[in-house]
Amino acid sequence: MTTDSSRATVRIAAPAKINLSLFVGPVRESDGRHELVTVFQPLDLLDEIVAEQDATLTADVVECVGVEGPNLAADALAAYRAETGWDGAPIRLTITKRIPVAGGMAGGSADAAAALRVAAAFAADPDRDRLEAIARPLGADVPSQVHGRRATGLGAGETLRRSAARPDWEAVVLPVDAQLSAGAVYAEADRLVDPRTDEEIRDLRVAVLQAERSIGVEQAGLAINDLQTAARRLCPEIDAAISLLQQHGAEHAMVSGSGPTVVGLFAPGTATAVQAAISVERPAIFALPESRHTLEPPRWP
Repeated sequence: MTTDSSRATVRIAAPAKINLSLFVGPVRESDGRHELVTVFQPLDLLDEIVAEQDATLTADVVECVGVEGPNLAADALAAYRAETGWDGAPIRLTITKRIPVAGGMAGGSADAAAALRVAAAFAADPDRDRLEAIARPLGADVPSQVHGRRATGLGAGETLRRSAARPDWEAVVLPVDAQLSAGAVYAEADRLVDPRTDEEIRDLRVAVLQAERSIGVEQAGLAINDLQTAARRLCPEIDAAISLLQQHGAEHAMVSGSGPTVVGLFAPGTATAVQAAISVERPAIFALPESRHTLEPPRWP
């Protein structure tokens, strides 16, 4: 993140995430959300954000070309002001999208987390833990993206445990020309099969946290997405994307979150050639996990 104090401008990146594990448990009576055990892995696939304080505005403004309707980033700015009492000049937030929209990579949540970091920068507020607390009511994916680092998500995904795993794989991301709502995918998953029991979720919590203290879930045989079958049923185009990545030697090929974006993990040094080969047939994006990124600020949080 960089700040131009002479113009009160901040430039920041919002990283996409994939869920390397996504285990779905029973619905909580308290809020109707599923109990989860998941591993959030940010990638260097980024939305680019420019924010400027503008005293001529009467309220914060979020501009995002190509994305219609309410924007979670605007909710994040409002939440920051409400929770902290900060009354700085209105912010104009301009978002350039790179993360697939409604693709299961939490692009909207990434932008919201970036908006919180923007507000904190303007307010000279260094408390990232407070930002994480403000992020929780905004959505289960938002808190993990405040820090932009790999973490295990518990509860409904909003309770985080930092990970020591530092993967060396490379990724090829295949956007699918469709949009899936997370609500529809969860509903289909519930229709197809009963969620995992409380006991299963407890055991998986222990297994995932143990794996994340060392080798990571992808090396421990826990790179599993319980929503994948439902996403494939609702969007059959996913099947071709998974098959294509498997044909090119992916160590793992899986739906990202609730889909429909598909991600393949490849051995170091191999994904660039795979991405180039697949790009002849369809859009494909080369990406690295956040621990291996080579980007300079302001492109990383």
